[in-house]
Amino acid sequence: MTAPTASSSRSRPVALLLAGLGGLWAAAPAEAHPHVWVTTKAEIAYGEGGRVTGIRNVWTFDAAYSAFVTQGLDTNHDGKLTPDELAGLATENTANLAEFSYFTKLKVAGKEQLFADPTEPRMAMEGDKLTLSFLLPLKAPAAQGRGVAALEIYDPSYFVAFSLSEEADVARLAGAPAGCVATVTRPKAEPGKSADGKTADAAKPGLSEAFFEALTAASNYGVQFANRILVACP
Repeated sequence: MTAPTASSSRSRPVALLLAGLGGLWAAAPAEAHPHVWVTTKAEIAYGEGGRVTGIRNVWTFDAAYSAFVTQGLDTNHDGKLTPDELAGLATENTANLAEFSYFTKLKVAGKEQLFADPTEPRMAMEGDKLTLSFLLPLKAPAAQGRGVAALEIYDPSYFVAFSLSEEADVARLAGAPAGCVATVTRPKAEPGKSADGKTADAAKPGLSEAFFEALTAASNYGVQFANRILVACP
């Protein structure tokens, strides 16, 4: 993994978010923020008694990051990257996300849920983009009843811009009670841009790269770009 090359507040997510991201940051233009773009899908899993049991995240990274992080992983030199060749990277990346709570927040019937260790990490190269999937089990299944399950995916430090996929399976329910319906809520401004299409820095001149360097996993700046999936059950 590339060693951190800047302030600890900035380099910590760089070093721990995904293997190799530190080098990508070092090569990124100083004025650019965010630095990585991820398109997300999510599956909310239900178990016995209609309880929520976990979240399966599916994240597709932008082509530039995908090319950077997979350098040297084509071990048989056939020009293709297989899930087996990507298995180690998938496991490392998923484990490293723990410090940032996997950029995933879930409330069930108004109560924030805690996640157990992730399972089933997998990566696949689809065209020129890398997709990571992993299951986040809840530490204890949560009864939703007639309440709402609210899932948010975002990076508080806004180093990574998450956006919900436009595909029909962006929000899936697995084993949910009959009648449960998922709806998605997208941020008003596209991640990385303001409503008028300018970059985050250009839209707000007072927010320099130094401002972003000071953000941590405990910051609230990125919440304005949060992607939300709401599940209501009868």
